[in-house]
Amino acid sequence: MKGIKLFSLILGLVASSNSMAYGLGQSSYPLMIDSKAISTEFTGIVSTGGGVGLQARYTQKLNSKTIVDAGLGISGGERSSRLFAGMDYEILPDYGNQPKFTLKGSFESAKEFNTRLNIIGLAPTISKGFSFWGQEAYPFLALPIGIGLESESKTYSTRTQVSTGITGKLPIEGYRHLTGSLEANFNLSDSHSSVIIGLAYPLD
Repeated sequence: MKGIKLFSLILGLVASSNSMAYGLGQSSYPLMIDSKAISTEFTGIVSTGGGVGLQARYTQKLNSKTIVDAGLGISGGERSSRLFAGMDYEILPDYGNQPKFTLKGSFESAKEFNTRLNIIGLAPTISKGFSFWGQEAYPFLALPIGIGLESESKTYSTRTQVSTGITGKLPIEGYRHLTGSLEANFNLSDSHSSVIIGLAYPLD
């Protein structure tokens, strides 16, 4: 219940602020129902106006098919701040030779180049669990697509990326309860390219 209240609070902040979401977070990792986690994420934006920064993300699995997340971040450079919220829905499970297929809807709001930008996005994602040196990890590939509205000019643009990465428990004794993630985003149209490194701590 506290997790849902926290998510609602952050969603309310998103509705009244202007910032933006970077990365897919824990979407590819097989969370247990009602599990919760807080992530710290290092962001390195390599596009024009980029810089390094940090994000905090809250993630909760509501039921067998739905994951919600929300958070905020700051960066150096011209892409300075963001707030975000999203919901990931499983279409097909990771079963046998079949990869998992999900759709992640999101609302994002960012300050980029001194302009307020609000984005509604959708990210179709495929992922599959594999064993690496005796540890299971989950590579993923996604195609985030968004429609952005610049608040000053009132103009729309379509933003597209290719995102790929991997999530999994840390293979380090004493830290196996932590989930690590590594993600790379590649700009296709009116977006940005970045590298994101995350570490999630369970709240269960």
